[in-house]
Amino acid sequence: MKPAVPLYPYQRKWFLDRPRFKIGMFSRQTGKTFTTGLEIVDDGYVAAAQGRRSPWVILSRGERQAREAINEAIKPHAKAYGLVFEENEFDWKGESGTHKAMEVILPHGNSILALPANPDTARGFSRNVFLDEFAIHKDSKEIWGALFPVISKGWKIRVTSTPKGKGNKFYELMTANDDTWSRHVVDIYKAVADGLPRNIDELRAGLADDDLWAQEFELQWLDEASAWLSYDLINSVEDEHAGDPSLYQGNPCFVGRDIGRRRDLHVIWVWELIGDVLWCREIIEQKRATFLEMDMAFDEVMRKYRVGRACIDQTGMGEKVVEDAQRRYGSRIEGVLFTGPNKLVMATDGKEAFEDRKVRIPEGNLPLRSDLHKLRKVASATGAPRFIADRDDDHADRTWAAFLGIHAAATPEMEYAYQSIGSLDDGDFSERDRSEDASPFGRGGLW
Repeated sequence: MKPAVPLYPYQRKWFLDRPRFKIGMFSRQTGKTFTTGLEIVDDGYVAAAQGRRSPWVILSRGERQAREAINEAIKPHAKAYGLVFEENEFDWKGESGTHKAMEVILPHGNSILALPANPDTARGFSRNVFLDEFAIHKDSKEIWGALFPVISKGWKIRVTSTPKGKGNKFYELMTANDDTWSRHVVDIYKAVADGLPRNIDELRAGLADDDLWAQEFELQWLDEASAWLSYDLINSVEDEHAGDPSLYQGNPCFVGRDIGRRRDLHVIWVWELIGDVLWCREIIEQKRATFLEMDMAFDEVMRKYRVGRACIDQTGMGEKVVEDAQRRYGSRIEGVLFTGPNKLVMATDGKEAFEDRKVRIPEGNLPLRSDLHKLRKVASATGAPRFIADRDDDHADRTWAAFLGIHAAATPEMEYAYQSIGSLDDGDFSERDRSEDASPFGRGGLW
């Protein structure tokens, strides 16, 4: 069997392996979805030649990924095979709601359907299944529980992903001690040795994150035991509509600002309150910026959004930053000293917001995912808890900015060391803007 497109040896091995149950753990940028799409089209081609049906459903992380799978891994291969196919896009209605579906129909009615993955869509089809990037599917264990009774009727299943910690069904399937599955493992070194044109040193230097490199390219299972936010928890609050400033709805916003100048990042995190959920509306990151550039970025946020309250890291160089911000914006600004007790309060509130799914963060942002995951709680020599982050180019600056913003939206129970120093005659602000009442919630909280 010869593929209609050229493949590298590791891709050819995956393509030609045709058991009923097949799972692959691949490095990023190695073409796992592309190659599996080729197998699906080839299966449809063979089925049409034999006059039988072999329909497929592709369950992806979200609607955007499902669309990419059809456009980049199905249609190009169908064209390469010279197949005449139809395209459909429609709203698929299930028990939990309506989901956007993309479909390619090959000869003899062999349909390839792509949908966002959830337990509803997983149980809604009786056909072959491709779980794309399964490790980052929300509710992966529930999806598997809904899916397996369907495929148990004789359908084939393909599962691919890069590892994302140990708290998901992909980890269980990939590491199980059984002969049921045909398992493939291709890290970046194997792929390059097989001819994939990638500069490993350049990739690693550009990524600038040892943990992320180990996970995404070397396929290591990172330890979840001490991580404050597990990958499974991070996955559960990702949303493709988060992090887009153009989707701002005009609701009150809460801002966290972590100060960094030389080695660390300066991060401004904007949360918009929609109902009782904080949606990440924008994340601004600056490295080695001047204090003027940092203040200009913060002033732009204060102009663009209806900011009810902003919490700023007051530690060290943050003293003057807080002082200047309070002079311009009054009591909407709170300075937070990063003492051990204060960090414990913020980290606990932040984690509870994640666990209660009261936040939404950008989907598929690898540096952000790594940053959120690197924070760890350890015991000091005296037994008191403290938080550390594996240092590379930063030390969880995005995470602390997020937690500061979440704290800004909560009832202030922390004792702050900073007080406003008086004169508020700078800047183009009305007396109402400078007053405590300018916040839609005053100094009270939401939760």
